[in-house]
Amino acid sequence: MKRFLIFFGICGLLFTTFARADDEFDFAQMADTSELSDYDITSGGDDNIECALTSVDINAGGAPIAVSNFDIAGIMVGMTFDDVQIATRENGLYSPRQKNSVVYSLHQDWRDNLDYECRQQKIYIPEKLENCIRSLARNRGLLYASELHLVREQTGETIDVFFTSNATNNTVWKIVYKNDVAELEGDAKKFANQRERKIMAFWQNVLDKYGAPNSNTDKWVSSDNAYDPMMTAYYGQLELTDCGRYADDDSKNINQSRSNFVSKPYAF
Repeated sequence: MKRFLIFFGICGLLFTTFARADDEFDFAQMADTSELSDYDITSGGDDNIECALTSVDINAGGAPIAVSNFDIAGIMVGMTFDDVQIATRENGLYSPRQKNSVVYSLHQDWRDNLDYECRQQKIYIPEKLENCIRSLARNRGLLYASELHLVREQTGETIDVFFTSNATNNTVWKIVYKNDVAELEGDAKKFANQRERKIMAFWQNVLDKYGAPNSNTDKWVSSDNAYDPMMTAYYGQLELTDCGRYADDDSKNINQSRSNFVSKPYAF
């Protein structure tokens, strides 16, 4: 992914959760496990390269910025899945994409636990095993809305919102905004000029809303710790993250899944 360059001039556990009334994936309303196959369910808690950094540099003479107060189209880190849905409806600019607008996840460590439990019930056929895992996960509140994908048809803009699990209240930890400023209709000089103007207009709007970056030319950071909220600008893209929130959620899932592993009732 290319970093956004500034252009001036030429180019410079066991969880207890409640089903959401406005969530299409209403666990409480599901009559059987067959409906689970209609949804995109991924494994959460995998290694996240974007959160592998331990420090960032603040520019000389710069100061920390309250990135936790930043929003992208009204969506902020720390908002719950329900809050984001409400904010999106009230904003009216974006709507859910047509297919799999909401993606659900089951943390890999919990999946391993449930896989073991289901196999102890002599369930081995892959399809039945998956249904067993998803059913147990649903009933125990371990399935959660991990992604929300929004589009603005008028301009082709998209917003992808990523959430922590129910262990940390299913809150936003990453927001990715994209537009088409880097796209070209052709190779002619006029198209290159048009692209530069689109990029300049986008960048100026970014500066007007968030102020100047305080880390290199493309980052707004809360501190020199990359696990604190930060925003990075790329060509036609903004990425707002709170890696500390993600790491805390991942850690809680790992620890709680280990302490709740249901093994055989050994006796000695």
